[in-house]
Parts: sequence; C-alpha cells; structure tokens
Amino acid sequence: MIDVRRVAGNIGAEIYGVDLSRALPAETVSAVRAALLAHKVLFFRDQTLDHAAHIAFARNFGRLTYAHPYHKPAAEEFPEILTIDPRPLEDELGRDHEEVYRRRRRAHYSGWHTDVSPAVNPPAAGILRAAVVPEYGGDTQWTNLAAAYAGLSDPIRSFADTLHAEHRFLSGFQMLPGDPEVEALVKMTESDPLIAIHPVVRVHPETGEKVLFVNPSSVARIVGLSTVESEHLLRLFYEQLVRPEYTVRFRWEPGSVAFWDNRATAHLAAEDTARIPARRTLYRVTLLGDRPKGPDGFESELVSGRPFAALGEGAPVR
Repeated sequence: MIDVRRVAGNIGAEIYGVDLSRALPAETVSAVRAALLAHKVLFFRDQTLDHAAHIAFARNFGRLTYAHPYHKPAAEEFPEILTIDPRPLEDELGRDHEEVYRRRRRAHYSGWHTDVSPAVNPPAAGILRAAVVPEYGGDTQWTNLAAAYAGLSDPIRSFADTLHAEHRFLSGFQMLPGDPEVEALVKMTESDPLIAIHPVVRVHPETGEKVLFVNPSSVARIVGLSTVESEHLLRLFYEQLVRPEYTVRFRWEPGSVAFWDNRATAHLAAEDTARIPARRTLYRVTLLGDRPKGPDGFESELVSGRPFAALGEGAPVR
C-alpha cells in the first residue's frame, strides 16, 4: 500500500512507501495512477534514479516520446530524457535564452505552460526528477485546470465549451523579427513549425472532467474571434488558472520526483534561478498523449508539423 498525503486543497499529493527504482507490482502501479488522476500531480522524495531507472518507471504508465520537439536529449543512448538546465541550451543557442524569455514576456504569467501543447497530441504526463538543486529557490508550481474550469461562472463555461484555440511555441513572448537576441529561438521553431488547434475546454479521456485547456506560453489566439476579443478572453482564462487556490508549489531536493497529468495541469518554474549562484539540473520524460476532444465533439487538428510518435513507432517530432 502506498501512503498518499494531500498537500493543497485542489491539487497535489506526496506519495510515500514506494521505491521508484525497483520493479513495481501491478497493484502499486494502479494505486499511483489512481492518485495521479485524483490529485493531478504527485511528489516523491528521496528517490535514487538514473536515466535507465527513470525511463523504466515511466513505462509503467504508457509509451514514451522523444525528449522534446526542438531540444537535444540528455544523451544519445537515452533519447527520452530532456535536461532541464539552462547551460545546455546556452551552449546550443549561444545566449542566455531564459533571460531573453524573461525580458519579452507579454504578461507576468507568460511562463505558465502545458508541455508541448502545440503538438496535436500533447504528452499525457510528465515525470521530472531532481539531480542537482540549490539550497533555496528554483521551485515549481502546478495548477489544476479542471478546478479552474469548474470555478468559472456558468455562462462563461458554456461559451468556453464552444471555443477552439491555436497553439504554437513562443506565443506568450514578443519575439520581434530582426531582433538579434531572439533570432536563434525563432529559427529553432520556424524551421519546422509545430501548430495545432485544440478545444479551449477538453474532456479528460480518463476522468471525464472538463479542463480549461489553454496556457499563456503557447496559445496564440482563439479561433474565430477578433484579436481584441481573443486577447481579452484569454486574459480572463489565464487570470483564472493562476489563482493561488488552484495551485501547489513544490520545493525540490536531490532525489525528488514530480509526476503530473499534462492533460489537466499547467506548470511554472520559478524565475528566481537567475539570482541563485548555484546549479539546478533536473531530467524529464513525457508519456505519449492523445488528441484532445472538446465538449462540442471537436477533436484537435494539426496545422503544421507532425504528431508526436512513441519511440520506435515512427519519426519523432523534432
């Protein structure tokens, strides 16, 4: 039996009594899956995982994707693993990309995101483990998008049920053409653009919950509305999903693991890492997802790029 301890009113639970580095019996896997669906993000402490064990644990819950559409994996022999650390990207892009993002946010909440939502089938879940973390700072927050939807008034929920939104990378940031500081970032995404139209409200494929499936980092517009109308309505949705009562904040320690339902959450890495003179390295894998479906029957449509494929089942999105 696993020990599930809730950590916030609407989202999050810490899990005790399980060693993620070992082969898990079916009943433990089922219990963890049930806890994930109930609490949206699970936290494990004092785990000892390397890349291989991380991948083995994740495979209990589904097929894995390539690390990221645009970024290199942690190692060639582990194409599932993405390194969350500014240094590899600085080497790859030749600049402090996080500072470029910070100075070009369209709003204070622009960093909130659901992983790879511009894919027509965004990942079902993410599993992130901490290898090296500072003594303070660098926390991560998650928000419950089902609770955010439920907290809207009836008329707004009914309207949202009928809407569809275009998702593309860097939408929450002002990346102006000709700006030398952003050319590498823009080139990275425009060389093989990944764009999808998703329902603004998706029906969770396992729980049946309605989820406010928008995020300020990657939603470009609501389809069919004017620019002004779209921006006003999206601002309302974003202010709703970042309300503190729908969120939980996690303090990382070496050996910590977070496992979240990417279909029902958005998350944010605290932007205080630039002020912390210490290394922060985490590793992530993502589980293959399905095409979101809305209450109106709309199924997500691919505009550009390719669907995510499970490793070994076709060319990965890169």
